[in-house]
Amino acid sequence: MERKQLKKIDRYIGRNTLQTVFLMLAGLVFLFSFLELLSQLNDVGKGQFRLVDAFVYVALTLPRQAVILMPMAALLGCTVALGMMADHEELTAMQAAGISVRRISMSVVGTSIVLMLIAVFISEFIAPPLDQYARQHRSEARYGKKALMSKSGFWVRQDQLFIHVAGSISKGQAADIELYEMDPDGQIARFMHARTAKLQEDQSWLLEGVSAQVLKNDIIHHEMIGKYRLTDFLTPDQMQIFKLPPDSLSLSDLYGYIRSLKARDQNVEAYDQAFWQKISQPISTAVMVLLALTFIFGPVRMRSAGKRIATGVIVGIMLYLLNQVFVHMGLLFNIPPVLTAMVPVGLILLFALRQLGRTF
Repeated sequence: MERKQLKKIDRYIGRNTLQTVFLMLAGLVFLFSFLELLSQLNDVGKGQFRLVDAFVYVALTLPRQAVILMPMAALLGCTVALGMMADHEELTAMQAAGISVRRISMSVVGTSIVLMLIAVFISEFIAPPLDQYARQHRSEARYGKKALMSKSGFWVRQDQLFIHVAGSISKGQAADIELYEMDPDGQIARFMHARTAKLQEDQSWLLEGVSAQVLKNDIIHHEMIGKYRLTDFLTPDQMQIFKLPPDSLSLSDLYGYIRSLKARDQNVEAYDQAFWQKISQPISTAVMVLLALTFIFGPVRMRSAGKRIATGVIVGIMLYLLNQVFVHMGLLFNIPPVLTAMVPVGLILLFALRQLGRTF
């Protein structure tokens, strides 16, 4: 077959596959976003958080949902698209014209590269700023403009005291806290840094390992305070809301923040996990396309369209849950994040290649 005709077939297969993948992605995003909306409705009425704020939050987090669900959509979309082509005897006609199964599969794999690039672009440039704005908008609606989120923690103002929480936050503990005390003229009178902070029974925060720098007569004096107590500060729930979660950061921001935390000898486990998860997501998309090919051309290929779709749904859900299990196991048993993120992808890839190897 002429090269021009092969390119035409490549475009046909790629267009059908991409259209079906995006259709499946839209359906999955709608479903998961609806579940997210139900979760946000529980906060309606708290502070100034209203129903419209819940819809705004869900709308702004759609790109993040799309990236997370892209591998599952790739599996379902490729299975359905190729299955419909098989039902209409189009794949049979291509093979009768001299196009091998391997060549058809390469056309489908080519679309996976497009999907990977789209996932990387959204994950790096679109989803993070929108997701961060959504969380900032929600926190302001619930608690007022008393905090400012940033990639390296958040800022809170308490009277003449500006507080920056930059380190990890978990179970009533925080790390790497900076306090800027202003004088009546709006100038910095004292700067304090605390290594850790712990929530006390009276809901105050006890800062430990505190060092201070006091400005007097244009001279900086260094002091070791040791401990400092913050009263009427944020609750643990508020701190968790104001702190941007690792998965809301872009890959480049995560890399830079991990290096910053390591330089300050802070815990990077959650951010390391998010970093490798973001790397594995586009790779998972390509691997799911290979897995979909096994449903059409593999030794266990299925003739019934209903069976193909049902199998794709079941396998997609199982793999999604398997990935979540691996992530939590990694955090629980202190397994290196690169293993918990890449091992499931590697196992699926080996299985798909083995099944397709029996066909080619």
